[in-house]
Amino acid sequence: MAELIYHVAVSLDHFIADQGIIDGDISNSLFLFEGEHVPDFLTEIQQYDAVLMGRKTYEFGFHFGAKPGEPGYKGLKHYIFSNSLQFESNEEVELIKGNAVEFIENLKQQGEGKLWLCGGGELAGNLIKHKLIDRLVLKVNPIIIGEGIPLFGSVKPLLKLDLIEMTQYPNGVIKPTYKIIYT
Repeated sequence: MAELIYHVAVSLDHFIADQGIIDGDISNSLFLFEGEHVPDFLTEIQQYDAVLMGRKTYEFGFHFGAKPGEPGYKGLKHYIFSNSLQFESNEEVELIKGNAVEFIENLKQQGEGKLWLCGGGELAGNLIKHKLIDRLVLKVNPIIIGEGIPLFGSVKPLLKLDLIEMTQYPNGVIKPTYKIIYT
């Protein structure tokens, strides 16, 4: 069975995007886009067999010249979950309309390897509610933003976590990796 890993940047107050990211203007974002954590992240994502993302996360790339149907990460199969986006699926990018939970349950059961959930919060909340996320890898930025997109969207899960790895970077970013223990 494939493992689903929610690997995402987050603020200390558990938001995955601030207003700058939401607006597509990262120059106004407090999140750190430079530092030792960045090359580590780019190396780490090569371990994944596919990337899963919601509409807003996928559309974020449009601010930087990406077009509908194009992959955000070269070499990874993309599954984009949206009932409103319109583009033709291709070998690299598959648009999934309808029940994301059912599709991801089947995807996990059919495959081996690692699936990367890179966003968004509402999709993550729906998946955590159905006990489909196996691990959390959080790139915790040393910022507090007060509002934005919550880690699990509108879902407020009660979770027990087992810390399996911790990395600290000189710029203040910490990266805990947790196994989720569902009760």
